[in-house]
Amino acid sequence: MREAFIERRTKETDIRLTLDLDGGEVSVDTGVGFFDHMLNSFATHGGFGLKLSVKGDLQVDEHHTVEDTGIVLGQAFAEALGDKSSIDRFGSFYVPMDEALAFAAVDVSGRPFLVFDAAFPQERCGGYDCAMTVEFMRALAFNAGITLHLKALYGDNSHHITEALYKAAAHALRLAVRRNDSGKPLSTKGVL
Repeated sequence: MREAFIERRTKETDIRLTLDLDGGEVSVDTGVGFFDHMLNSFATHGGFGLKLSVKGDLQVDEHHTVEDTGIVLGQAFAEALGDKSSIDRFGSFYVPMDEALAFAAVDVSGRPFLVFDAAFPQERCGGYDCAMTVEFMRALAFNAGITLHLKALYGDNSHHITEALYKAAAHALRLAVRRNDSGKPLSTKGVL
C-alpha cells in the first residue's frame, strides 16, 4: 500500500493528512477556500486519495497554513514512496486553462529542488495570496525529496495561472509515481 498518515502540530498550525498515491476519497479543509480548491484539483488530477484537515493561524494570514500544508504533503509523498522502487520516476505535463498555459516537470530523485517561473497579474484569488503558490511548491518539493520545475508560460488571470500550475504539478507527479514492474529504482546507481 502506498499510503501515509502525517500529523503535525506547531504553535501556528495543526494538520492531519492522509495520502494514498493510488486513489481514494478527496476531502480538504484548510480554512482558505481558494487553497482548498487548488488541493482538491491537485488530488483529483493526480489521482491521489487525500484527506486533509488544517487549523492555522488565519488571523495572521494564510502563509503558515499554506506552507505547512506543503511540508506535510511532501512528507506524506516521501513516506508513501518508500525506497522509490518500481516507479517511473519522471513526469512532465502541460495544462491549458483558458488563456493560461502552465508546465510542470518532476523527478522523484531524492534530491529536492524547485525551479519556479510564474508571474501573477492579480495579487489575490479570494483569500489566497498568489505569492503563496511558490511557498507551497517549495515546501512540497523539499519535503518530498523531488526536483520540481514549474513554469507559467503565459496568462492574464491569476486564478487560471495558479490552477494550471497546481494541475500540471499533479499530472506530472501522477506520471512520475506510476508503478512499473522493474522491482528496483530507476537509477544507474541502483538507489535513489
